[in-house]
Amino acid sequence: MKLIIMTKSTFFVEEDKILTTLFEAGLDNLHLYKPGSEPVYSERLLTLLPEDYYGKITVHDHLYLKEEFKLKGIHLNDCHTEPPIGYRGNVSRTCHSTDELREAKKRSNYVFLKTLFDSQSNPADKSTLTMQQLVDASDRGLIDRKVYAMGGMNLDNISTAKDLGFGGVVICGDLWNRFDITGGHDYKALISHFEKLRKAVS
Repeated sequence: MKLIIMTKSTFFVEEDKILTTLFEAGLDNLHLYKPGSEPVYSERLLTLLPEDYYGKITVHDHLYLKEEFKLKGIHLNDCHTEPPIGYRGNVSRTCHSTDELREAKKRSNYVFLKTLFDSQSNPADKSTLTMQQLVDASDRGLIDRKVYAMGGMNLDNISTAKDLGFGGVVICGDLWNRFDITGGHDYKALISHFEKLRKAVS
């Protein structure tokens, strides 16, 4: 089972240090998600990271960054948007219903299915899928190794995603809520939790 870490939606002071430490601890797929931000801030964050890790980063916005920094790929935030004309490389997408999965998987390296559980990073983002819908999708073969569970995913419910046949999980709030971005400098608890997440998906 794959583990994807999604960045916080906002930038913060210690971010480059934490991301570098996560990569050193074994992170191999980071999704850079900074909606509504100016591209210069994403560029600056990327320049602060060791180039060795660029190939493990997928970008959601400012898709030109993929080529400029030789990143892993691009992520499209719905199942209908097409990649830029002439684009070649990894593409992932977000699906908002199980009905979207079949077609989206054909045109993607992998897809996110959201929202499984209430979000821990955005209180307004509530679960939109019932367990029965998920079981039905699993029984129909719609959920497989190319589909990653997103939305409220944490250490306690990774096993549920495994049982449903998901190929991976997307973690955001469960990780970032363990660090005080307003003035924290000690991120040992965050790294320790990441290591627990890695074990849970293995």
